[in-house]
Amino acid sequence: MRFLLPFAALALTAAPLPALACSPAPGYAVPTNMELVAAADMILLATVTGGAQMDAVDGPDAMRIDIAPVTALKGDMAAAPTTLPIALAPDRFAIPSNPYDLENAHPLAQIGGCIRYMVPKGSRLLFFLDRREGQWVPAGGPFSRWAEDVLTDDAPWLQLVRFYVEVAARPEGERATALAARRDEWAAKDDDPVAQLLAADVARQLAGPNQPLRDEGPWMDPDAPAETAPEPE
Repeated sequence: MRFLLPFAALALTAAPLPALACSPAPGYAVPTNMELVAAADMILLATVTGGAQMDAVDGPDAMRIDIAPVTALKGDMAAAPTTLPIALAPDRFAIPSNPYDLENAHPLAQIGGCIRYMVPKGSRLLFFLDRREGQWVPAGGPFSRWAEDVLTDDAPWLQLVRFYVEVAARPEGERATALAARRDEWAAKDDDPVAQLLAADVARQLAGPNQPLRDEGPWMDPDAPAETAPEPE
């Protein structure tokens, strides 16, 4: 998760951002993946076809990507948006999500407004969206996995979200049982490393809500010199 941070600090002075830093309310906890699925008004699989590149954006109101909806995992596909209020990533930030990190948001959530607001042109992503004042906007809040790349039909994140959508549609009293059964099913595939990752994520959902963030939060200090940023692993 830390591989982008050294040059992300430099980019804070090189590109316009929607905000230099975000300040979650005291006690804010990043939603778990299950909470994110349950709360979103729409979960949309879509391909990024164009829009405004971050390097050329003059203020947050000009941020826009064009998307081609593929399918709605949750919500009404007929109401799916064809634009979203974020930007295209310039080449230095056009890095897809790590397909095997199912817990943390894309590293670009660590800079600026504390959500990912730059995505690569041509990529396919799962967007978690809320409807507010007639507009589709990112769901989930700071550091949520609201926009993650899923480049293949069997991407682990896509598998998980499809399953969590099914679980969220069940009566609340049945959800823990459904989660535990699938966790055990995946965990039993001890020769399949992806199944182990899926089982571990379901176990995190069974463990309950995330702990509130520490006061300083996980984000970077935008005033910190680049040389103080963590070294790549």
